[in-house]
Amino acid sequence: MRLGFTVLLLISLALHSAAAHAQNIEDKAKICAACHGENGAPVQQSSPVPVIWGQQAGYLFIELRDFKSGARKDDLMSPIAQGLNQADLLPLAEYLAQKTWPNLQQPRAAGDVAGEAERANASVVCTSCHQVGFKGDGTQPRLEGQVRAYLEKTMRDFRTGARGNNPGMSDLMRAISEQDIAALAAYLAGL
Repeated sequence: MRLGFTVLLLISLALHSAAAHAQNIEDKAKICAACHGENGAPVQQSSPVPVIWGQQAGYLFIELRDFKSGARKDDLMSPIAQGLNQADLLPLAEYLAQKTWPNLQQPRAAGDVAGEAERANASVVCTSCHQVGFKGDGTQPRLEGQVRAYLEKTMRDFRTGARGNNPGMSDLMRAISEQDIAALAAYLAGL
């Protein structure tokens, strides 16, 4: 386990340095491809790395800002964001948002799982912020077709408080069950 953390730390430090020295937005975006993929599909879809190509620019900006400030924490992303200049955050977010959302070809949720996800959505009304079809808008992220492992981890992190940069989401995730979270992740990923 310790070896894995050491490797992660070394990768993070190398990417932090690359982010700090990249000259333009395209070069800075290439650094993102190390994990998020060169074609917009994360390198390892079984890991909780999200799709960022085609994501809402306002949401990407807020997350980059929060990683940079420490309001959102991640062993890999936080140091990378800290290597970016504040003035680069919005242009980078806008650049990534203009890309085409990739089709990850994740399977659709089975009927019973979809039904459970729809009941969970009806109780906390995810679509009130994430919009009809879960496409997001402005500062609200697109959830449709997002990486399942990322969706599930994110909802659980909000539930436990491990992710604290959106208290409203934490309250909502505590209002549904662990089973609801798993069903929503499977449903949203397969849309």
